[in-house]
Amino acid sequence: MSVTSLCPLLILLTLASPTRADDAAALYQAYWAGVPAAQIRLSVHDGLGEYRIEIAIRAEGLARWVTRLRATAIGSGRIAAGFLPVPAAFDARYDLRKRKDRVLSMRFVMAGGATIAARGPGDTSRKPELPEQFRRNVIDPLGALAAIRQQVREHPGRDFTIPAYDGARRFDVIARPQPKDKGDDGVLRLALTLHPIAGFKGETSEDGDPDDAPRPVALTLTDDASKMPVSMTVPVYFLPLSVEFERWCTAAQPCPW
Repeated sequence: MSVTSLCPLLILLTLASPTRADDAAALYQAYWAGVPAAQIRLSVHDGLGEYRIEIAIRAEGLARWVTRLRATAIGSGRIAAGFLPVPAAFDARYDLRKRKDRVLSMRFVMAGGATIAARGPGDTSRKPELPEQFRRNVIDPLGALAAIRQQVREHPGRDFTIPAYDGARRFDVIARPQPKDKGDDGVLRLALTLHPIAGFKGETSEDGDPDDAPRPVALTLTDDASKMPVSMTVPVYFLPLSVEFERWCTAAQPCPW
């Protein structure tokens, strides 16, 4: 399991009450084919026209033995009603069994009336960037989570598309809200599709030839002001990777790591 295979997690991923819209933090448990695979900590802040999302992932069980994965990422940017978020920075640091102290860094700069994603300081990527046309007006994976939460708040029940870029691959996140079923009180369900645009099949990947077929993702959010992820399921190497909410992090019961 590679770090880019876990990119959809990133489409998930001062501790305060989880019922507030501007601050929330939670712990999650990830399972791959039903076996515990990782623990995840997600913290979000969006207020005063800005967002900041932090995620930390550490593999456990067989996945830890195979990958030795530990990763942290922070995404930040601006939010304005009626528009998609405008990212400012995305920084991820991770260790894998054969790759230590790796850094994925992006900065988003204005040029010619568009926001351009470019590699930031300390980035250790070895492949060339995608052509600029694929890095214009895009949103990083954590910014995409901010965009999903914003769109669900502003346009409940409406389909939407987010142009995403993870530093190597350009893809669209296509979201379709799902009708509520019995037992769905307190949650919202979205059917997402990660639709590949560029950078797949080894064009820029350091991880071989990832599958370039559209990838379905089932995402559940809380149906309250926070719009925090509750669960997510996505196929990884033909097996289901699921992420399940474990508990909120609060001042009385903070995150342990």
